[in-house]
Amino acid sequence: MTRFGQEALSLAVTLIFLMPLVWMLLAAFKPQQEVYIGGFWPSAWQWHNLADAWNSAPFGRYLLNSLLISLTTTAAVLLSSALAAYAFARMRFPLKALLFAVALGTLMIPGDVLLIPNFITVRQFGWLNSYPALIVPFTASAFGVFLLRQAFRQTPVELEEAARLDGATPAQYLWRILLPINAPVLSALGILTFLSSWNALVWPLVVTSRDDFRTVQVGLASFSSLEGSNLPLVMAATLIVIAPVMIAYALAQKWFIESAAASGLKG
Repeated sequence: MTRFGQEALSLAVTLIFLMPLVWMLLAAFKPQQEVYIGGFWPSAWQWHNLADAWNSAPFGRYLLNSLLISLTTTAAVLLSSALAAYAFARMRFPLKALLFAVALGTLMIPGDVLLIPNFITVRQFGWLNSYPALIVPFTASAFGVFLLRQAFRQTPVELEEAARLDGATPAQYLWRILLPINAPVLSALGILTFLSSWNALVWPLVVTSRDDFRTVQVGLASFSSLEGSNLPLVMAATLIVIAPVMIAYALAQKWFIESAAASGLKG
């Protein structure tokens, strides 16, 4: 296939994947009667749909909750994964291989299987309708441990030996040398964790029943069930929910691509 053919194919595939997003964007500003029977382009732009959707539900609170939960969860996962990965990659202790195998084995457990045990645990702690219920169960990631362990093992051991000769402690070597060197992998893990937390629906729906702690996904689902007949309003609310992620991705697109490429991730 020629270069022109490859570019044309890439453009066609890109347009196919973008069509639902473009339709959602245009539908968010259409009059209600035009969504199904009107043309592809709005005959009259209804800019007030965004304001109406924003005022119909506490989306400001939902966005704040999701941002707080996602950032806290991401920071906790990066910290716990870095510490565990360093131990598995550089330290020697009894049953290390077995413990690492057990950690990887947890990746085989479907998340739905853990839903009831986690809910019972959270309820016994009295955490229902609280931020700890939305954050604590996800502060560790076996995938993050595996990803960082592989990156740490590929880092030349001579760097650690040189750091020890200079008097650096293991903690100093981890924070000042090992993590900065593996920043692309660390940032890729952070991005994936943030998106996973931001898009979570089932768990926040189970452990929250008050708007004070609901996330954007739960809020959008509740809003859609109430305003399902008003599709432009639902699409406007969806635009509000995905806008922060799209803006963040647009601003950090190059960083995201470099992080994923350096970590060897494929999506």
